[in-house]
Amino acid sequence: MRKKTVYVLIVCVMLVTAIFIALGAKDNKPREITKIKVNEVVHSIFYAPQYVAIEKGFFEEEGFFLELSVGQGADKSMIALISGEADIALMGTEAGVYVFNEGKEDHAIPFAQLTQRAGNYLISRTDDVSTFSWEDVSGKTIIGGRPGGMPQMILEYVLNENGIIPFQDVEIVNNLQFTSTAGAFVSGIGDYTAEFDPSALSVEKEGAGFVVRSLGIDSGFVPYTVYMAQKSYIEKNPEIIQHFTNAVYKGQLWVNNHSAKEIAEVIHPYFSENSIEDLEIMVKRYHEQDTWKNDPIFSKEGFELLQDIMEYGQQLSAHIDFDKFINTKFAEEAVKAIK
Repeated sequence: MRKKTVYVLIVCVMLVTAIFIALGAKDNKPREITKIKVNEVVHSIFYAPQYVAIEKGFFEEEGFFLELSVGQGADKSMIALISGEADIALMGTEAGVYVFNEGKEDHAIPFAQLTQRAGNYLISRTDDVSTFSWEDVSGKTIIGGRPGGMPQMILEYVLNENGIIPFQDVEIVNNLQFTSTAGAFVSGIGDYTAEFDPSALSVEKEGAGFVVRSLGIDSGFVPYTVYMAQKSYIEKNPEIIQHFTNAVYKGQLWVNNHSAKEIAEVIHPYFSENSIEDLEIMVKRYHEQDTWKNDPIFSKEGFELLQDIMEYGQQLSAHIDFDKFINTKFAEEAVKAIK
């Protein structure tokens, strides 16, 4: 009788174990790989967490293969999103604000924030890093960005916050293509230029200028670059948006817990024209100024500052309510689920 009881207990244990194994296998079953079309406003080291997430397989873990395209401008990235050429777009929040204020019903909704500071630097022709103050630009010429773009609005806002009235106290050249500003500065135009890396480092290596200020630090924390999708796409594909956000968060966690050298080594395949040593310098600059968020969740304070910057730049027709425009649900769920 005792042997029979023991035998029954063993069988029960085996059955329970088999059930748990089966359930575990079901839960851990790899997701089918889905192609997601992502348009990034530019291809930049500024978006390192995204390339880390791709290279480390975080998107694949969440069931995605990313087909990347480059907009070369927030307006073009928004067109790609609205036309259906892209499922998701990585671009400045301001592009979504413009569309929302036009009253479009199926507008773009930001759902995950990648960067939290501007990524451009002020470059001077003279090596006055230790003594530079914003008063030094008074009466001089700065090569800026295109009107209505966030780099230009950030520049104007920072100047004004430091008592310099744009276009009155300082001349700003804002009619050059984004890709030609560094070349124009090297050729002799302007006393200063505002550049992202790798252009900033390239100017330095040529001996044509020196980084004297971070516009990202001086402007504060803002939702500078974010992932957006159309309202209808999010409503139809909440699981895709959630798993995509999970992958972004994994990339952010990895970046914020590894050295500049380690990050440079991982993203090097996406920037093979740069040496790992140069990538390390550029990544270190962004890393040290807290360019990348620790998580994809938006803050109301950052969004309000962004709108203040747009308002100063005369590019905001009306302030938008945070909860009506930004969806934080997916980012919050990602942070809860991933440790």
